[in-house]
Amino acid sequence: MHKTFKLRHTHSFKETFLAAIKRKPLTTDFHALDDVSFSVNQGESVALLGFNGSGKSTILKLVSGVMTPDSGRVLTRGRVAGLIEVGAGFHPDLSGRENIYLNAAILGMSKKETDARFEEIVAFSEIEEFIDTEVKHYSSGMFLRLAFSVAIHTEVDVLLIDEILSVGDEPFQRKCLARIRDLHSQGRTLVVVSHDLDMVANLCDRGILLQKGRVAFDGPSGEAVARMRA
Repeated sequence: MHKTFKLRHTHSFKETFLAAIKRKPLTTDFHALDDVSFSVNQGESVALLGFNGSGKSTILKLVSGVMTPDSGRVLTRGRVAGLIEVGAGFHPDLSGRENIYLNAAILGMSKKETDARFEEIVAFSEIEEFIDTEVKHYSSGMFLRLAFSVAIHTEVDVLLIDEILSVGDEPFQRKCLARIRDLHSQGRTLVVVSHDLDMVANLCDRGILLQKGRVAFDGPSGEAVARMRA
């Protein structure tokens, strides 16, 4: 896969006009992914590792279908759900109950599937007494709980997780990790991005280390973490 972004150097029409007159470059290319290729087998747990700007989140967005590569192909099998932007698709003026159905639909669940899991979603979030309150009145922690609960109760084959385990209180983080491990034990495929190196080494069997948009290492997660720390 290749993915390039344009970095703009001007912020107004005036700046653009003056830069054009002085023949200064208006943009530069940033190669987020440069000839990245790998496959993930069914049931694998894979950590994408690397420093900021290495291409981890870009890969997740390509796999989820949020973006498309400039060249190359991304092939997936089964239902893919991404915990890339927790709460994306939530409407602040709707209640928690209404947002569960809205967000579940965005993640690919039918109303019948959501009906069957509704009580479990609410119980996991632990905000039952606020479920009919507009989410704009929720604290950030309550919002996170509901959004995460919806996402991990979708019927998926591939689960993409990006940094969202770094927020929320510690008991809820442990609860989320336990749920993710349970999904993996059921044969779900996990692709995880996190700067919590100890957590990903424990959660994932395989690590792919990215450096400046290229794969620098692909192997056991423990070794990938050790190389990153080195």
